Amino acid sequence: MWRGRWRRAGGALVRVILVWAVSTLTMLALAGILPDFRLQSDDGDSVTRIALTAAWGAGAFGLLSALVWPLLVRALLLVPALLLGLLVFFLNGSLLLIALNLIPDGRGEVAPETAVVVAAVMSAVASATSTALAVRDDEAYRRRLYRLADRRRRRQLRSGAPGAGEAPPGLVFLQLDGVGYEVLRRAAGAGAMPTVGDWLERSHRVMSWRTDWSSQTGASQLGILHGSNFDVPAFRWYEKDTGEIVVCNRPTSAAELQRRAIERTGDGGLLTLDGASRGNLFSGGADQLALVLSVSARRGRANRSRAGYFAYFSDPANAVRTALSFVAEVGREIGQSTRARIRHEAPRVGRGGLYPMIRAFATVVERDVVVAAVIGDMLAGRACVYADLVAYDEVAHHSGPHGRDTDRVLSRLDRSLALIARVAEHAPRAYRIVLLSDHGQSPGETFLGRYGLTLKDLVRAGCGLPVSRRAGGTRSGAEARAAVRAALHRPVEEGEEADPAGGSDPVVLASGNLGLVSFPDLPGRADRAWIERTHPALLATLANHPGVGFLLVDGEVLGAGGAVARLDEPGAAERLLADFGPGAAEAVRRTDSFPHVADIMVNSAFDPADGTVHAFEEQIGSHGGLGGEQGHPFLMWPTELSDPGAAPVGAEAVHGVLRRWLREADGPQVPLGTPSAAAAPQDHRPKPGVGGTLPSVEVSVQDETR
Repeated sequence: MWRGRWRRAGGALVRVILVWAVSTLTMLALAGILPDFRLQSDDGDSVTRIALTAAWGAGAFGLLSALVWPLLVRALLLVPALLLGLLVFFLNGSLLLIALNLIPDGRGEVAPETAVVVAAVMSAVASATSTALAVRDDEAYRRRLYRLADRRRRRQLRSGAPGAGEAPPGLVFLQLDGVGYEVLRRAAGAGAMPTVGDWLERSHRVMSWRTDWSSQTGASQLGILHGSNFDVPAFRWYEKDTGEIVVCNRPTSAAELQRRAIERTGDGGLLTLDGASRGNLFSGGADQLALVLSVSARRGRANRSRAGYFAYFSDPANAVRTALSFVAEVGREIGQSTRARIRHEAPRVGRGGLYPMIRAFATVVERDVVVAAVIGDMLAGRACVYADLVAYDEVAHHSGPHGRDTDRVLSRLDRSLALIARVAEHAPRAYRIVLLSDHGQSPGETFLGRYGLTLKDLVRAGCGLPVSRRAGGTRSGAEARAAVRAALHRPVEEGEEADPAGGSDPVVLASGNLGLVSFPDLPGRADRAWIERTHPALLATLANHPGVGFLLVDGEVLGAGGAVARLDEPGAAERLLADFGPGAAEAVRRTDSFPHVADIMVNSAFDPADGTVHAFEEQIGSHGGLGGEQGHPFLMWPTELSDPGAAPVGAEAVHGVLRRWLREADGPQVPLGTPSAAAAPQDHRPKPGVGGTLPSVEVSVQDETR
């Protein structure tokens, strides 16, 4: 036994010496290349002396990086997290300056701007060397994973938690935000996603499922994680009882929606028992959180969502690598948008301002942090993990859902999936990886670009109100923007959504190709007679506009040419909404039952021939309403799990499928409890598989909302 320990200690020492030697050679090379970096006195030194100076400097820099960097990152969690990525180079350079000042006789000297370059190169080289040595030492890697698994088993035995013996397989749910069923199949078949293609051939099956009318992350993920998305009519909507606008990607709104869902179901969520929530809008009841929007508005120790940044950026090599990739992605976006302008590609939306940085945050920073958190969860042996990767959704909004830009994003996501799968092979328990999406994306020119006015302009014209002579676009509400705002500690959106206009002017909001019109001075929901009496031209103006598909007004669907279908008349709505696909009428009926449905719900026109819609926001790839691929996400599962049966209809049905798979892994269930009638208003549609169950009532569970 002692011989084995000495052998392992000797191997670790050899790896440290090799990394030190490579770092020393790197420092010597940089000193010879960079004019503002020297490792000798003014009088000159021998080669041996210069080499010793480099060794001293490299060792001091490595020691400071190992000891000081984690403390520095933890302290910086008190400032906006996005700034941490931007400060990586400065902080690393500062550590190098300190390290050079520790060299005896002042032989190390470097200009501050050069120190940034030297520190970045040395961190990258040291990381690459360490990784290469670890890869070659497979036995050491296996021993490390065994220690992690053994440590966890001992903790389970002490606590009496389930799974202390032979751990059942865990589940990893990876949400590819915005990737539709057809997009996934095309990418896998064309070789853009080879990992997904290989899984489909060998180990997985895939099916399409159908979203609710509100085909966006807020409604879908709330239903998937918490079992209820009742009364979520859109991405953003006006609530007359509070006079506020609810926005799904606003932290305070996300927290309130999560609270309502838990109150309705009487259950903490899908991830309540030994679960982890990574990069999501909602916690799902998980105790382990990273980049979860519903808790990001908290201050102090209660907000553990930001711990994901510390876990990732505490390694300076990770920080440098992500920062370099961030800069490269900003350059890639600028190049792609410039090429689109030069080629006069259409449709096209503005991609200037801060958008290149927002895209880089979604496709690099958030992806890297979330993937690292999932890997950590698997190595820790957690029972279930749900993570959202938003990269494709953000790029598709501005570049379109099909094309070279999004294909590259899908390829990078596929590499992340391959990495997660490789780590799963070494985890202390078996893992089954489930892929799914929350919605798809439908292409099409924006409503403003096609018709020269916004939905708000059209509503005001129909009401006889003044219309601005200069039409302004509606800002995109993509999820990545909320993540950036939360990282900057500026979570509340500004403008009309923060302070809706008072008086009798209608509040007009956009959620992709779904528009909402509310009359704030009228208590309760407006009926058709009141609207026609107060604004005689409004409904006809909207229904007959070529960019509008249909309206929902107090239980009636209105179409062009005076077409009307009552929702309570069998088959009438189905005939009027036939172009929007099967299930469209049922989705509209469900939304009509929501207490906070808008006075007028406006769905854009849809062309079944090419699948295009017209977003009321500045997006050429959009989702949020009915029409095309946006309503057809995918569910992809390993064959070891039971078949879902018929394609799920609605996010709540997907929640039921995922619940069943968790029960299959965990064994018999016992009910948590039944919510009271007052706390759980009845929905007209049955909830398949949503029972509010947990594997054991003997285990105390921490709920993030309580």
